[in-house]
Amino acid sequence: MSLRVVKDRVADVLKSVKALTSKEVLVGIPSTTAGRDDTPINNAEIGYLMETGSPAQNIPERPFLVPGVDGASKQFIPHLKAAGLSALEGKVATIDRDFDRAGFVAANAVKAKITDGPFTPLSPKTLQKRRAKGRTGERPLIDTGQLRRAVTHVVRKKGS
Repeated sequence: MSLRVVKDRVADVLKSVKALTSKEVLVGIPSTTAGRDDTPINNAEIGYLMETGSPAQNIPERPFLVPGVDGASKQFIPHLKAAGLSALEGKVATIDRDFDRAGFVAANAVKAKITDGPFTPLSPKTLQKRRAKGRTGERPLIDTGQLRRAVTHVVRKKGS
C-alpha cells in the first residue's frame, strides 16, 4: 500500500489556524466611541455602572452584558465553529466573516437584553427626574437609547 499526496495544503491549514487563534471577538461598549453630550460620563462607564451597580450611589445591579452574551451562546457558537472549520480547511478569508457573524449575534442579544430585561425597577426619584426632562419611559437602562446603540462588537488581533 502506498500513499500519494495529491495536494499538500498543510501550509494553508497552519496559516489559517494561526489566523484563527490570533484573533478574538469582543462584545461591549468601546470607550473610544462611547461619548455623550448629556452626561459627564460616557456610555462605557454607564454600562459598567449598570452592569455592576454602585451601592455608594444607590444604584442596583442591572446586568445586561454578560447575561445577554451568555443567553445567545446557542446562536453564536455555530459561527465560531464555522470559523474553526474554515481554519481546518485552510480558508483564512472566511474566519473573519464567521467571527464577525458571531459578534453581530452576541451584540444584538445584548441589545435585546437591555430592551427586555427584567431589571430592578427604577426608583421613584429616578422616574421623577425623567419626567422633569420630559421623558415618560419607565424602563431601566433605556432613557435616550444611547447606551443600547453603543453596544457593538469587534474582531481584532488578540492583545491589541
